[in-house]
Amino acid sequence: MADKARQKAAWVLSVFHTRSPMIMLTLYKSVVRSLLEYCWPLWNSRKVSDIQELECVQRTFTARIAGVQHLDYWERLKKLSLISLQRRRERNILLHMKKILQGSVSNDLRISFVERPRTGVKAVVPSLRSGATVYHQSVYDNSFAAMGPRLWNCLLV
Repeated sequence: MADKARQKAAWVLSVFHTRSPMIMLTLYKSVVRSLLEYCWPLWNSRKVSDIQELECVQRTFTARIAGVQHLDYWERLKKLSLISLQRRRERNILLHMKKILQGSVSNDLRISFVERPRTGVKAVVPSLRSGATVYHQSVYDNSFAAMGPRLWNCLLV
């Protein structure tokens, strides 16, 4: 995914000679970021190297936008009204969890919620069957079924 997004970013930068923030952000969001976000619900790596590889594409592209080249990555994101891809992914997971709670989308994973007087609505993190291999545990830990409830439970509501 990152390689294809990098290629598209290079194409955009070579074809469009303007570095105007409005034009570059429009191109980035429609051509490059869509590739970086493709299949996020299925591909949900928590490996730091994978996350950094995706962020590198955004970091490199935003460094070429006029008026923000001198800023560091986090300042560029703030100035351009963007957020990191990792935070964006977490935000989308939380929004989907909220839709599951409200019944707006189907709950295919049968995620359940419990109301607790002191802490509010918490999601139940389903456990994997005992005796699962390390590989299966790792895949499960990165899945939406485990990651969504864990992120939801981190919210201070």
